Amino acid sequence: MTFVQLIDCRTSRFDEMNRLMDTWVEQTKGKRTATHSVIGKDRSDASHFIEIVEFPSYEEAMRNSKLPETDKVFQDMVALCDEMPTFTDLDVVRDEQLYAATARRLFERLAAKGDMPTFNDVLIEDYHDHDPGNPQDYIGLDNVRREVEMWRSGFDFEFVVEDQMAQGDRVCTRWTWNGTHTGDFMGIPATGRQVSMTGCTVHRCTPDGKIAEGWWQYDRLGLMEQLGALDDMKM
Repeated sequence: MTFVQLIDCRTSRFDEMNRLMDTWVEQTKGKRTATHSVIGKDRSDASHFIEIVEFPSYEEAMRNSKLPETDKVFQDMVALCDEMPTFTDLDVVRDEQLYAATARRLFERLAAKGDMPTFNDVLIEDYHDHDPGNPQDYIGLDNVRREVEMWRSGFDFEFVVEDQMAQGDRVCTRWTWNGTHTGDFMGIPATGRQVSMTGCTVHRCTPDGKIAEGWWQYDRLGLMEQLGALDDMKM
């Protein structure tokens, strides 16, 4: 679960503190576990500053705090503060930006070359998928991998993410799928044709950033037409 630490301090020597932080960043290059940091100044109190530091997890934050450079910079920071800084530890329970990034990673995994991905890093174990092209929903990573294998064995493909919108625990992604028909797909032998289709997917995410449920809408009929599967019906 993503973890955030708030550092609340008061200082009339912020320029010195800023230089101190630059030194710490340089000294801990390659060892620092923080993924993002923002410092804000109180508009009503020029001596009041809050730093927001993001980590992949609480454990990574603790590993960061145990670096000898971190201990040294903390002592120097306290010396620059007008009073003892306070620390607030927060487990992130909602992060729309994180959810959108997870959805993008899923589309990358679906089209990845080589061995089948496990999807454990982006989907929960009992992920629930709603696809109008399937007679019934499928649940669980084993079923996900079987479905993906059907597409990977039939096409060499990629997704292009066109738009994304995130609200609450939902992410909607509008995408374009481009592929080459290289193998059997739903009984249609390889044609070598270049095909494409568009679609939208809504994902529901868990607080730790994984995807729990997905609803797909895409032009499967248009794909079958490009593969020549509807030619006999036109006669």
